Amino acid sequence: MKKVERINTIMRYVNNRSHFTITEIMQEFNISRSTAIRDIREIEAMGMPLVAEVGRDGGYFVMHNSVLHHVRFTDNEVKALFIAFMATRNQQLPYLKSRQSLAEKLLGIISENQQDHLVLLNEILLFEGTNPNNPDLLDLSDLPHPMLEKLIQLLLLDRNLLITIKEGKVIKSYHIYLLHLYREKSLWLIEGFDIKEEKKQIFHVDNLIDIKPCPTNKSWSKKKILEKFKQQEEVSNVILELGPKAIAQFKKYHPLKMSISYTNPYQATAILKAFINVNNPEELTEITNWLLFLGEDIKIKEIPTEIHERIQKRIELFCP
Repeated sequence: MKKVERINTIMRYVNNRSHFTITEIMQEFNISRSTAIRDIREIEAMGMPLVAEVGRDGGYFVMHNSVLHHVRFTDNEVKALFIAFMATRNQQLPYLKSRQSLAEKLLGIISENQQDHLVLLNEILLFEGTNPNNPDLLDLSDLPHPMLEKLIQLLLLDRNLLITIKEGKVIKSYHIYLLHLYREKSLWLIEGFDIKEEKKQIFHVDNLIDIKPCPTNKSWSKKKILEKFKQQEEVSNVILELGPKAIAQFKKYHPLKMSISYTNPYQATAILKAFINVNNPEELTEITNWLLFLGEDIKIKEIPTEIHERIQKRIELFCP
Protein backbone atom coordinates (compact mmCIF):
# COMPACT_ATOMS: atom_id res chain seq x y z
CA MET A 1 0.00 0.00 0.00
CA LYS A 2 1.40 3.39 -1.00
CA LYS A 3 2.00 5.99 1.72
CA VAL A 4 -0.76 8.40 0.59
CA GLU A 5 -3.28 5.56 0.33
CA ARG A 6 -2.22 4.21 3.74
CA ILE A 7 -2.56 7.58 5.46
CA ASN A 8 -6.02 8.13 3.96
CA THR A 9 -7.06 4.66 5.14
CA ILE A 10 -5.66 5.31 8.64
CA MET A 11 -7.61 8.59 8.78
CA ARG A 12 -10.87 6.74 8.09
CA TYR A 13 -9.88 4.01 10.58
CA VAL A 14 -9.22 6.38 13.49
CA ASN A 15 -12.18 8.64 12.68
CA ASN A 16 -14.55 5.70 13.22
CA ARG A 17 -13.13 4.85 16.65
CA SER A 18 -13.53 6.58 19.98
CA HIS A 19 -10.03 5.48 21.01
CA PHE A 20 -6.98 3.83 19.40
CA THR A 21 -3.35 3.08 20.19
CA ILE A 22 -0.13 3.02 18.19
CA THR A 23 0.02 -0.76 18.68
CA GLU A 24 -3.42 -1.15 17.10
CA ILE A 25 -2.31 0.91 14.10
CA MET A 26 0.85 -1.20 13.76
CA GLN A 27 -1.13 -4.45 13.79
CA GLU A 28 -3.97 -3.25 11.58
CA PHE A 29 -1.72 -1.87 8.83
CA ASN A 30 1.31 -4.13 9.32
CA ILE A 31 3.75 -1.24 9.79
CA SER A 32 6.57 -0.48 12.24
CA ARG A 33 6.15 1.65 15.35
CA SER A 34 8.19 4.51 13.89
CA THR A 35 6.10 4.47 10.67
CA ALA A 36 2.85 4.45 12.69
CA ILE A 37 3.99 7.42 14.80
CA ARG A 38 5.15 9.30 11.70
CA ASP A 39 1.80 8.68 9.98
CA ILE A 40 -0.18 9.86 13.00
CA ARG A 41 1.89 13.06 13.12
CA GLU A 42 1.20 13.68 9.43
CA ILE A 43 -2.53 13.16 10.02
CA GLU A 44 -2.42 15.67 12.88
CA ALA A 45 -0.58 18.15 10.62
CA MET A 46 -3.36 17.77 8.03
CA GLY A 47 -5.86 19.07 10.57
CA MET A 48 -7.45 16.02 12.21
CA PRO A 49 -7.91 16.96 15.90
CA LEU A 50 -6.23 14.06 17.74
CA VAL A 51 -5.79 14.17 21.50
CA ALA A 52 -3.03 12.08 23.09
CA GLU A 53 -3.71 10.32 26.42
CA VAL A 54 -0.81 9.92 28.80
CA GLY A 55 -0.29 6.72 30.79
CA ARG A 56 0.53 3.04 30.46
CA ASP A 57 -2.60 2.30 28.47
CA GLY A 58 -2.60 5.68 26.78
CA GLY A 59 -3.40 6.24 23.16
CA TYR A 60 -5.31 8.75 21.09
CA PHE A 61 -8.89 9.81 20.53
CA VAL A 62 -10.43 12.11 17.95
CA MET A 63 -11.85 15.33 19.33
CA HIS A 64 -15.20 15.46 17.56
CA ASN A 65 -17.17 18.63 16.79
CA SER A 66 -13.89 20.48 16.30
CA VAL A 67 -13.17 22.96 13.56
CA LEU A 68 -10.53 21.64 11.17
CA HIS A 69 -7.94 23.86 9.53
CA HIS A 70 -8.92 25.57 6.29
CA VAL A 71 -7.96 23.64 3.17
CA ARG A 72 -5.31 25.46 1.18
CA PHE A 73 -4.23 24.70 -2.36
CA THR A 74 -0.80 25.26 -3.85
CA ASP A 75 -0.50 27.07 -7.19
CA ASN A 76 0.09 23.76 -8.98
CA GLU A 77 -2.91 22.12 -7.26
CA VAL A 78 -5.17 25.00 -8.36
CA LYS A 79 -3.95 24.63 -11.95
CA ALA A 80 -4.38 20.84 -11.80
CA LEU A 81 -8.01 21.15 -10.66
CA PHE A 82 -8.82 23.84 -13.19
CA ILE A 83 -7.24 21.99 -16.12
CA ALA A 84 -9.14 18.85 -15.11
CA PHE A 85 -12.35 20.90 -15.34
CA MET A 86 -11.30 22.27 -18.73
CA ALA A 87 -10.37 18.88 -20.13
CA THR A 88 -13.78 17.42 -19.25
CA ARG A 89 -15.97 20.30 -20.39
CA ASN A 90 -18.77 19.33 -22.76
CA GLN A 91 -18.23 15.64 -22.04
CA GLN A 92 -21.75 14.97 -20.72
CA LEU A 93 -20.37 13.94 -17.34
CA PRO A 94 -22.62 13.28 -14.32
CA TYR A 95 -22.95 15.74 -11.43
CA LEU A 96 -22.35 18.66 -13.81
CA LYS A 97 -24.15 21.16 -11.57
CA SER A 98 -21.95 20.13 -8.64
CA ARG A 99 -18.85 20.50 -10.82
CA GLN A 100 -19.95 24.02 -11.70
CA SER A 101 -20.37 24.97 -8.03
CA LEU A 102 -16.92 23.46 -7.34
CA ALA A 103 -15.43 25.67 -10.08
CA GLU A 104 -17.12 28.71 -8.54
CA LYS A 105 -15.77 27.86 -5.08
CA LEU A 106 -12.30 27.29 -6.51
CA LEU A 107 -12.32 30.73 -8.13
CA GLY A 108 -13.62 32.23 -4.88
CA ILE A 109 -10.76 31.03 -2.67
CA ILE A 110 -7.79 31.86 -4.88
CA SER A 111 -5.89 35.12 -5.26
CA GLU A 112 -6.39 37.62 -8.11
CA ASN A 113 -3.00 36.62 -9.52
CA GLN A 114 -4.07 32.95 -9.60
CA GLN A 115 -7.36 33.94 -11.24
CA ASP A 116 -5.42 35.82 -13.95
CA HIS A 117 -3.37 32.68 -14.60
CA LEU A 118 -6.53 30.60 -14.99
CA VAL A 119 -8.04 33.13 -17.39
CA LEU A 120 -4.89 32.95 -19.50
CA LEU A 121 -4.90 29.13 -19.45
CA ASN A 122 -8.54 29.19 -20.51
CA GLU A 123 -7.65 31.34 -23.52
CA ILE A 124 -4.69 29.20 -24.60
CA LEU A 125 -5.52 25.57 -23.82
CA LEU A 126 -7.90 23.64 -26.06
CA PHE A 127 -9.08 20.09 -25.43
CA GLU A 128 -11.10 17.65 -27.45
CA GLY A 129 -14.77 18.57 -27.24
CA THR A 130 -14.26 22.15 -26.03
CA ASN A 131 -15.65 25.17 -27.82
CA PRO A 132 -13.00 27.84 -28.51
CA ASN A 133 -15.71 30.35 -29.43
CA ASN A 134 -17.18 30.27 -25.95
CA PRO A 135 -14.29 30.71 -23.51
CA ASP A 136 -16.41 31.20 -20.37
CA LEU A 137 -14.55 29.76 -17.37
CA LEU A 138 -17.69 28.05 -16.10
CA ASP A 139 -18.98 26.76 -19.41
CA LEU A 140 -20.03 23.31 -18.22
CA SER A 141 -23.44 23.28 -19.84
CA ASP A 142 -23.48 20.00 -21.77
CA LEU A 143 -25.84 18.12 -19.46
CA PRO A 144 -25.79 14.30 -19.48
CA HIS A 145 -28.85 12.08 -19.69
CA PRO A 146 -31.03 12.72 -16.59
CA MET A 147 -30.97 8.98 -15.70
CA LEU A 148 -27.17 8.89 -15.40
CA GLU A 149 -26.93 10.36 -11.89
CA LYS A 150 -29.81 8.20 -10.64
CA LEU A 151 -28.06 5.15 -12.09
CA ILE A 152 -24.81 6.00 -10.26
CA GLN A 153 -26.63 6.59 -6.97
CA LEU A 154 -28.35 3.20 -7.18
CA LEU A 155 -25.32 1.18 -8.31
CA LEU A 156 -23.35 2.47 -5.31
CA LEU A 157 -25.94 0.76 -3.11
CA ASP A 158 -26.32 -2.45 -5.12
CA ARG A 159 -25.17 -3.51 -8.58
CA ASN A 160 -28.25 -5.71 -9.00
CA LEU A 161 -30.67 -3.46 -10.90
CA LEU A 162 -34.00 -3.63 -12.67
CA ILE A 163 -33.74 -1.47 -15.78
CA THR A 164 -36.35 -0.56 -18.39
CA ILE A 165 -35.14 0.19 -21.90
CA LYS A 166 -37.01 1.76 -24.80
CA GLU A 167 -35.65 0.86 -28.23
CA GLY A 168 -37.80 2.48 -30.88
CA LYS A 169 -41.38 1.54 -29.97
CA VAL A 170 -40.35 -1.55 -27.99
CA ILE A 171 -40.07 -1.37 -24.19
CA LYS A 172 -38.21 -4.16 -22.37
CA SER A 173 -37.22 -4.75 -18.75
CA TYR A 174 -34.07 -6.52 -17.60
CA HIS A 175 -32.67 -7.74 -14.32
CA ILE A 176 -28.93 -7.07 -14.59
CA TYR A 177 -25.80 -7.16 -12.50
CA LEU A 178 -23.96 -4.00 -13.55
CA LEU A 179 -20.36 -4.76 -14.52
CA HIS A 180 -19.22 -1.41 -15.92
CA LEU A 181 -20.59 2.01 -16.69
CA TYR A 182 -18.50 3.64 -19.38
CA ARG A 183 -18.43 6.32 -22.05
CA GLU A 184 -17.50 5.42 -25.62
CA LYS A 185 -17.91 7.45 -28.82
CA SER A 186 -19.75 10.19 -26.88
CA LEU A 187 -22.30 7.70 -25.53
CA TRP A 188 -22.80 6.41 -21.99
CA LEU A 189 -23.14 2.62 -21.97
CA ILE A 190 -23.93 -0.04 -19.39
CA GLU A 191 -22.17 -3.38 -19.55
CA GLY A 192 -24.40 -5.68 -17.56
CA PHE A 193 -24.86 -9.38 -16.94
CA ASP A 194 -28.42 -10.27 -17.95
CA ILE A 195 -29.59 -12.55 -15.13
CA LYS A 196 -32.42 -14.15 -17.15
CA GLU A 197 -30.35 -14.86 -20.27
CA GLU A 198 -27.16 -15.44 -18.25
CA LYS A 199 -24.96 -13.45 -20.63
CA LYS A 200 -23.32 -10.04 -20.99
CA GLN A 201 -25.29 -7.30 -22.68
CA ILE A 202 -24.62 -3.66 -23.56
CA PHE A 203 -27.35 -1.09 -22.89
CA HIS A 204 -27.44 2.58 -23.94
CA VAL A 205 -28.06 4.96 -21.04
CA ASP A 206 -29.92 7.23 -23.50
CA ASN A 207 -32.52 4.45 -23.87
CA LEU A 208 -33.16 4.13 -20.12
CA ILE A 209 -36.65 5.10 -19.00
CA ASP A 210 -36.58 3.57 -15.51
CA ILE A 211 -34.13 2.10 -12.97
CA LYS A 212 -34.96 0.37 -9.71
CA PRO A 213 -32.98 -1.59 -7.14
CA CYS A 214 -33.53 -5.33 -7.40
CA PRO A 215 -35.35 -7.11 -4.54
CA THR A 216 -32.79 -8.67 -2.20
CA ASN A 217 -34.19 -12.18 -2.62
CA LYS A 218 -33.49 -12.00 -6.38
CA SER A 219 -30.00 -10.50 -6.16
CA TRP A 220 -26.95 -12.30 -7.51
CA SER A 221 -23.56 -12.05 -5.82
CA LYS A 222 -20.38 -11.02 -7.61
CA LYS A 223 -18.95 -14.47 -6.86
CA LYS A 224 -21.88 -16.15 -8.64
CA ILE A 225 -21.45 -13.84 -11.66
CA LEU A 226 -17.73 -14.66 -11.89
CA GLU A 227 -18.50 -18.38 -11.74
CA LYS A 228 -20.87 -17.98 -14.69
CA PHE A 229 -18.17 -16.12 -16.63
CA LYS A 230 -15.72 -18.93 -15.99
CA GLN A 231 -18.20 -21.49 -17.31
CA GLN A 232 -18.85 -19.37 -20.42
CA GLU A 233 -15.22 -18.48 -21.10
CA GLU A 234 -14.65 -18.11 -24.84
CA VAL A 235 -11.49 -19.15 -26.63
CA SER A 236 -9.58 -16.24 -28.19
CA ASN A 237 -9.82 -16.08 -31.97
CA VAL A 238 -7.87 -12.82 -32.37
CA ILE A 239 -4.23 -12.77 -31.25
CA LEU A 240 -2.00 -9.80 -32.09
CA GLU A 241 1.49 -8.63 -31.18
CA LEU A 242 1.69 -4.85 -30.75
CA GLY A 243 4.76 -2.67 -31.16
CA PRO A 244 5.24 0.77 -29.52
CA LYS A 245 3.29 2.70 -32.20
CA ALA A 246 0.35 0.31 -32.03
CA ILE A 247 0.42 0.48 -28.20
CA ALA A 248 0.24 4.29 -28.44
CA GLN A 249 -2.82 3.95 -30.70
CA PHE A 250 -4.33 1.41 -28.31
CA LYS A 251 -4.02 3.89 -25.45
CA LYS A 252 -5.84 6.54 -27.49
CA TYR A 253 -8.83 4.29 -28.07
CA HIS A 254 -9.83 0.67 -27.67
CA PRO A 255 -13.16 -1.16 -27.33
CA LEU A 256 -14.11 -2.11 -23.79
CA LYS A 257 -13.57 -5.85 -24.29
CA MET A 258 -9.99 -5.35 -25.54
CA SER A 259 -7.02 -5.50 -23.19
CA ILE A 260 -3.29 -6.01 -23.69
CA SER A 261 -0.53 -7.73 -21.73
CA TYR A 262 2.91 -6.15 -21.90
CA THR A 263 5.67 -8.56 -22.90
CA ASN A 264 8.72 -6.58 -21.79
CA PRO A 265 9.61 -4.42 -18.76
CA TYR A 266 9.64 -1.20 -20.82
CA GLN A 267 6.06 -1.71 -22.07
CA ALA A 268 7.30 -1.38 -25.65
CA THR A 269 5.67 -4.61 -26.87
CA ALA A 270 2.41 -6.29 -25.93
CA ILE A 271 0.09 -9.11 -26.88
CA LEU A 272 -3.65 -8.81 -27.37
CA LYS A 273 -6.04 -11.75 -27.14
CA ALA A 274 -9.79 -11.46 -27.69
CA PHE A 275 -12.86 -13.28 -28.90
CA ILE A 276 -14.86 -11.74 -31.77
CA ASN A 277 -18.30 -12.97 -32.69
CA VAL A 278 -17.98 -13.29 -36.48
CA ASN A 279 -21.75 -13.76 -36.79
CA ASN A 280 -22.34 -10.22 -35.55
CA PRO A 281 -21.93 -7.79 -38.52
CA GLU A 282 -21.76 -4.74 -36.24
CA GLU A 283 -18.96 -6.29 -34.19
CA LEU A 284 -17.09 -7.30 -37.36
CA THR A 285 -17.26 -3.75 -38.71
CA GLU A 286 -16.07 -2.28 -35.42
CA ILE A 287 -13.08 -4.62 -35.07
CA THR A 288 -12.09 -4.07 -38.74
CA ASN A 289 -12.10 -0.29 -38.29
CA TRP A 290 -10.18 -0.59 -35.04
CA LEU A 291 -7.47 -2.90 -36.40
CA LEU A 292 -6.86 -0.41 -39.25
CA PHE A 293 -6.72 2.35 -36.63
CA LEU A 294 -3.94 0.49 -34.79
CA GLY A 295 -1.75 0.89 -37.88
CA GLU A 296 1.08 -1.15 -39.33
CA ASP A 297 2.96 -1.80 -36.08
CA ILE A 298 1.12 -5.07 -35.39
CA LYS A 299 1.83 -8.72 -36.15
CA ILE A 300 -1.22 -10.90 -36.68
CA LYS A 301 -0.80 -14.30 -35.03
CA GLU A 302 -4.39 -15.41 -35.39
CA ILE A 303 -7.47 -13.79 -36.91
CA PRO A 304 -10.79 -15.10 -38.31
CA THR A 305 -11.05 -15.27 -42.10
CA GLU A 306 -14.09 -12.96 -42.02
CA ILE A 307 -12.06 -10.15 -40.44
CA HIS A 308 -9.08 -10.71 -42.73
CA GLU A 309 -11.29 -10.46 -45.81
CA ARG A 310 -12.89 -7.24 -44.60
CA ILE A 311 -9.47 -5.68 -43.97
CA GLN A 312 -8.31 -6.69 -47.45
CA LYS A 313 -11.40 -5.14 -49.07
CA ARG A 314 -10.91 -1.94 -47.09
CA ILE A 315 -7.27 -1.69 -48.16
CA GLU A 316 -8.20 -2.34 -51.80
CA LEU A 317 -10.59 0.63 -51.72
CA PHE A 318 -7.68 2.96 -50.97
CA CYS A 319 -5.00 1.09 -52.94
CA PRO A 320 -6.70 -0.32 -56.07
